[in-house]
Amino acid sequence: MSCNILDKIGAGLTFSRLLTLTSYPAPAWTVTLLMRGPASIDLTATAYGSQHKFLETVATTEAWTPGDYWYTLRATDGVEVVEVETGQVTITPDLANATTGFDGRSDAQIALEAINAVLAKRATLDQERYRINNRELYRTPIADLIKLRDMYRREVRHEQQAACGKTLFGATVRVRLN
Repeated sequence: MSCNILDKIGAGLTFSRLLTLTSYPAPAWTVTLLMRGPASIDLTATAYGSQHKFLETVATTEAWTPGDYWYTLRATDGVEVVEVETGQVTITPDLANATTGFDGRSDAQIALEAINAVLAKRATLDQERYRINNRELYRTPIADLIKLRDMYRREVRHEQQAACGKTLFGATVRVRLN
């Protein structure tokens, strides 16, 4: 989890982030954000008093390729280069430009729906395994599928709560980003 950079950045949305780096104040230090993943994205912050501000317009972010990126946040005074933070960030797709058939479900949501479909089909089957000639078919025991379903249900619920700004304990976390 990152301290300064968001965990998710929306392609096609304005990206604005104001950083207070007391050890590397602007304008003496310049801050850059280098992201590597499906594409390479390099951003340079502008001085905003003693703070650093990243501001990218929709025209810039709509060209960003969605996916998982690894980033480094670096500060330089022209002589020294210091890595302030590293981490992972996800650039989410711009739904305004998404094509027909777009599937925005997470891996956990896809797995949960697949398990539910298997359980629904298995409700009409009474064999866990069978043999025809020299070929055998083994099915995952229903008890194991139910355990998997419960695990993925919890994961999907946590994802949904996080998307709504809730912690694991259900409290809403209010954040204001400049």
